[in-house]
Amino acid sequence: MPTLFDSIDFGPIHAKNRILMSPLTRARADRNAVPTPIMAEYYAQRSSAGLIISEATGISREGLGWPFAPGIWSDEQVEAWKPIVAAVHAKGGKIVCQLWHMGRMVHSSVTGTQPVSSSATTAPNEVHTYEGKKPYEQARAIDAADISRILNDYENAARNAIRAGFDGVQIHAANGYLIDEFLRDGTNLRTDEYGGSPENRIRFLREVTERVIGAIGAERTAVRLSPNGDTQGCIDSAPETVFVPAAKMLQDLGVAWLELREPGPDGTFGKTEQPKLSPQIRKVFTRPLVLNQDYTFELAQEALAEGHADAIAFGRKFISNPDLPERFERGIALESDNMKTWYSQGPEGYIDYPSATSGPN
Repeated sequence: MPTLFDSIDFGPIHAKNRILMSPLTRARADRNAVPTPIMAEYYAQRSSAGLIISEATGISREGLGWPFAPGIWSDEQVEAWKPIVAAVHAKGGKIVCQLWHMGRMVHSSVTGTQPVSSSATTAPNEVHTYEGKKPYEQARAIDAADISRILNDYENAARNAIRAGFDGVQIHAANGYLIDEFLRDGTNLRTDEYGGSPENRIRFLREVTERVIGAIGAERTAVRLSPNGDTQGCIDSAPETVFVPAAKMLQDLGVAWLELREPGPDGTFGKTEQPKLSPQIRKVFTRPLVLNQDYTFELAQEALAEGHADAIAFGRKFISNPDLPERFERGIALESDNMKTWYSQGPEGYIDYPSATSGPN
């Protein structure tokens, strides 16, 4: 059976190991969502991952409400991404761009417009803004014209990602953001062809995926789902009825690989008693399946050895351990990260974590 250190192909992307870097919002772009030079060093430091999934990257201003997060909708953003991607490639790494529309999880003070979602709902708790945390605003239910426009935004972003040099894209359809808000009956209250039955709620994901595939090819397209539990107020009453058919639909469309973020009862990013659906999804999705959420080295090896997954994505461990694959392979203790610097704008807690061989970067 494979180990974490064996190579794997994600379509045309040859990954040197099965240790993926999860998308991690780090807030080092500028206020216009343009990537900054410091990001090249950050990603290059982590190029020993078999594949880097970039931080979630906005497909439009409407869909990007996280302060200082990057976008991929403008020529200026594309040009700023080019040296970042090139820095990863120069060190032998591979990187895909995660395409993000946050749906209702934004604030108008950041985006300049009312949040949009599958239905007129309001997310719980508070949202990050440039002025600090604020209560979420009620989203506007998108109509047919909005859907057409947003599909165009996904297509444009996918083409831009390839122009920037990315090896592919991952469609972010998880974590309570726009596509996930369509998938789950807790947030999708529509009565048209995009709501009601699981088949209808899957439709928006299918149309987004078809547009991205049409732009850059299925072999360079991946998807991320979070099938179980409540994420940012987004939950489904019977997730197996929507996410297993969704995975089968993605298999039929030919996407290169699929990532699942699955919390458990003791999860560190959400807790849930809803069972993980990866065993059922594994039966209908036969291309590489990547699992994510609270994996240790030992649990990751076990998941591969037992055939539950083909690769494992690690998130926070990569923040403070830029050379995570080497540390795993050599049995070197992992460094702890500083949560206070996750979303700060400077080098501290970003490019200054030590590697095992070279000391502080």
